[in-house]
Amino acid sequence: MKQKFTILFDLDGTLVDTAPDLMLAHNYVMKKFGYPTKSTEDIRSLVGQGAGALIGRSIWGQAKKEFSRVKDENIKDEMTKEFINFYGKNILNKSTLINGVKKFLIWCKKENISMAVCTNKTEHLAVDLLKKIEIYNFFEYVAGHNTFEYCKPDPRHLTSIIEILDGDINKSLMIGDSESDANAAKNAGIPMILLQDGYTEKNVNQIYHNHLVKDFVNIEKIVLKYL
Repeated sequence: MKQKFTILFDLDGTLVDTAPDLMLAHNYVMKKFGYPTKSTEDIRSLVGQGAGALIGRSIWGQAKKEFSRVKDENIKDEMTKEFINFYGKNILNKSTLINGVKKFLIWCKKENISMAVCTNKTEHLAVDLLKKIEIYNFFEYVAGHNTFEYCKPDPRHLTSIIEILDGDINKSLMIGDSESDANAAKNAGIPMILLQDGYTEKNVNQIYHNHLVKDFVNIEKIVLKYL
């Protein structure tokens, strides 16, 4: 039997523009705990390493004068729980699919390509979002930051999924929008397709990638080179 090709997708900023709803959840928590809020554009640069990292990075940037409070992991954990609870109840108010996603997923299915999501979002939130935005059934596996004992940029987050799918690293691709995705792909030895307006503070020339795209329109032309 011919080995199937595998594509791994990041979620936030790659498949779905989730920043508007993440911003609402973030600002709800910040207001509750007495910190300044942020804009949607600010949030785009903070997403990518899970809810705890989002809250921690936001506090660090906004509360340097309250260093002892920033260091209090109990407060950060409490804020993270509040964030996840609020976001889970408001996960698809304003989030939208990235341009061309649905058409590309349909094409991949027709080409018999195995697809999975590898995200640093909490697993149950990732599954819920994918179901509500109606693309969950395209994927054979969804791994969140808490699925394994490691997550991106650890390359095992990617390689473990490929192994579960009975895939081949040499017949796999990663599609993502940030350095967490890129570093995991690079260290796993997997080609990387990078979305240029990702959820990251870095410029695209600072992020490892083999191909740079604006969105998913005509991305199959790149994938065909690997099939």
